Amino acid sequence: MMTDMFAVPYYAVIFTSTRTTQEAEAYEEAAHRMLELVREQPGFLGVESTRGEDGLGITVSYWSSEGAILAWKENPEHRAIRERGRSTWYRHCTTRVSKVERNYRYSA
Repeated sequence: MMTDMFAVPYYAVIFTSTRTTQEAEAYEEAAHRMLELVREQPGFLGVESTRGEDGLGITVSYWSSEGAILAWKENPEHRAIRERGRSTWYRHCTTRVSKVERNYRYSA
């Protein structure tokens, strides 16, 4: 899903992961639930996500502040799903948090 341009500065959380083949249906259900839940979080601006056939995925979520990101990180339901991801669904994952000071867009 393409997101709108946001007023700068804002924050981007870049989550890269490589999936296992375990519990694919449960993973999809959890991912859907996390999208529902994150949309209710104060300071959440939007999200873009993709996953290749090789299992590599990149999800970028956009936030108004570092405080909003930390509140999402501490959400109990999100925390439980994150732990399940680490134990079952991901072979590898990395989270990066960055401050966006400029952005540009081109559309054909």
